[in-house]
Amino acid sequence: MQAAVVLALFLIGSQASLAWALDPEQWFQEGNRFSTEGKLEEAVQAYQKSISGNPLSPVAHYNLGVAYKKLQQLDKAAKSFEQCIELEPVNMEARVSLGNIYNLQKRWFDAIAQLNIVVHRRKGDAEAHGNLGWAYYNYKKGPPFKKMVILNLSRAVALFEEQNLMQAATATQKILEEARNKFGISLVQ
Repeated sequence: MQAAVVLALFLIGSQASLAWALDPEQWFQEGNRFSTEGKLEEAVQAYQKSISGNPLSPVAHYNLGVAYKKLQQLDKAAKSFEQCIELEPVNMEARVSLGNIYNLQKRWFDAIAQLNIVVHRRKGDAEAHGNLGWAYYNYKKGPPFKKMVILNLSRAVALFEEQNLMQAATATQKILEEARNKFGISLVQ
């Protein structure tokens, strides 16, 4: 009986130590697997373990941000995307994601800063144009950026239509019409 208990404890201990023996890339892959399975809390833990072993991995920070966003933990998502951008400033996906988080947090100025970089460096990004237009539309601490709102929302509608993303085009078109009515602009000037 004692031998069986010792054997069971040995097996449990060896599995636990095996789990802790994963390297950062293996933890990253586990995070991806958990994320795909919809196990977001587990994905967060795996990405954090990957980052603790390799804090300079922008993709681990990015994926952690995505998991946090799906969990509606926006502050943590923003920090993860910010860290990704700090490590890899040319990562436009991270900038779009961060801009979107800032929009959700109503941090309009910060959203504008991130999304402006994207629309100037990556032409044809409908999501970035739409979210930039939304941020300008809601920004109240300066003059109304009427033309920037209309320009970016119009561009987003056209790009969504080109990409056959009609639901996104329709939703953005509604915001564009609302902005035109608010600003008294019937056509793009």
